[in-house]
Amino acid sequence: MDLVTKVEAVLYLKGRPITKRDLSEITNSDINSINDAIKDLKNKYSNPSSAIELNQVKDSFSLELKSSLNDFVEDLLPSDLKTSELRTLATIAIKKKILQSDLILLRGSGAYDHIKELLEKKFIVKRKQKDGRSYWLSLSEKFFQTFAVSDEYLSKIGSPNNKQQ
Repeated sequence: MDLVTKVEAVLYLKGRPITKRDLSEITNSDINSINDAIKDLKNKYSNPSSAIELNQVKDSFSLELKSSLNDFVEDLLPSDLKTSELRTLATIAIKKKILQSDLILLRGSGAYDHIKELLEKKFIVKRKQKDGRSYWLSLSEKFFQTFAVSDEYLSKIGSPNNKQQ
């Protein structure tokens, strides 16, 4: 997997602005390579027909839905879930089962609040890890009913052999 793809994945999963230094540490790459990857992503998302944009605030970057689409997608999202909670839910869905501690590493400490909301709304299930202090997070039946996504489909998109671009 190339660096541009890794940086794009990190920016998407974090759902919040990430510094170049943090991107460098997460991807085990030097700052010059991160600069090149960001430049490539800027080019990729500069297309006016793209729904996503690369935003920069000081030395931090994030991938976000273009604000011009907010009204359009508002009716597509469950009204009681924020975009950040949906991203956390999507991360759990792709992994199918993930340790809470690993999810926090991927999504940041704000994911604790997302997990609480997702549990309250019964989109995920939380089970104590047998030989550890963390919890396993997985999807609930309500998730599959609400989002009409099959377990088979999630297996395909979560598969390491699946080379999506």
